[in-house]
Amino acid sequence: MRVHDRKKPDLIEFAQTHESQLRTYQLTAAGTTGKRLLEETPRNRAHGVRPARRGLMISTEVVAGNLDGVVFLCDPLRAQPHEPDISALATNLASATFLTEGLAE
Repeated sequence: MRVHDRKKPDLIEFAQTHESQLRTYQLTAAGTTGKRLLEETPRNRAHGVRPARRGLMISTEVVAGNLDGVVFLCDPLRAQPHEPDISALATNLASATFLTEGLAE
């Protein structure tokens, strides 16, 4: 899970809403996002949140096929030119919900 700073509250709310589905997975999240997930969604601690350095590890895990899905909530007004093309990822709450519920089935 990765998220732009202004979208962190949205991701935390999403994780709290979908906690029963997410707690069955090992979550991977970059820096502050991972810390907040652990603090604000305590039931996700069962599998923990693996740290990722600035999203680099997440990209590597995607390429290696080690992740079931990726949620990267973007602030379209704050996109950074150095970020990878993420158009195929779940980049908003609707697609994140679809991904999470689909994996649960």
